[in-house]
Amino acid sequence: MKKIALLLVISVISFACKNELKKDSEKEFVKQETTAEKFPKALKMVFDKHGTIDTWNKMKTLSYSLNKEEHTTDLHSRRAVINSPEYSYGFDGENVWVSDTTKFKKDPKFYYNLYFYFYAMPFVLADDGIVYSEAKPLEFDGKKYPGYKISYQANVGNSSDDNYFIYFDPTTKEMSWLGYTVTYFSKKRSDKFSIIRYNDWENVNGLLLPKSITWYQKDDNGNPTEPAGDPTEFKLPLLSQASLADSFYEKPNQ
Repeated sequence: MKKIALLLVISVISFACKNELKKDSEKEFVKQETTAEKFPKALKMVFDKHGTIDTWNKMKTLSYSLNKEEHTTDLHSRRAVINSPEYSYGFDGENVWVSDTTKFKKDPKFYYNLYFYFYAMPFVLADDGIVYSEAKPLEFDGKKYPGYKISYQANVGNSSDDNYFIYFDPTTKEMSWLGYTVTYFSKKRSDKFSIIRYNDWENVNGLLLPKSITWYQKDDNGNPTEPAGDPTEFKLPLLSQASLADSFYEKPNQ
């Protein structure tokens, strides 16, 4: 029912915002035209394969279901709300909040956008403050996947020392793997990275987004060997050019 309500709200806002979208179109076009020049050529081909950065930049609201949680993110401000039958938590643009700390005992500052980054691949790897460098190809089942290392300028995000590694199919240019490090809890740089396979995609309003992702074990060379568990599935995806009201992302009244 919550998903249906969200669809109705976005539909109404989308209709009301058509004129505003037209007013902003020229400004957005200039922004998209300039940002497309900052990516390595091969990486831009990956973005194009998945629907183009220009199309991604036009979207304003992303929603999906994961396990028993419904995740909603404002793509421009990165405000977020995660609702479950027992609790909700999110980010209102200034503060991270939790509706019930007795039922949600994890660190919300770390978790509120964790799966958003995994789900919004590869487009979140086009954010501002990113530094790109070529990475050693990844090997799996006798095939090599070229890649790029994504690092961040100082003071960008909660963990600017994190690194991501995107690997793609050399023929189709479709994203295939994601390697990443986590420095949030230790606050120290780490060479230990986890790896996720991306090979299950679906078209969501003109963009290829993952239907499921699978963590993999690695060998001594850092190459994937076999699944480390069952796939993580994303369901009921919604991607819209309409924005939700600011109040949607605020902590609910008790």
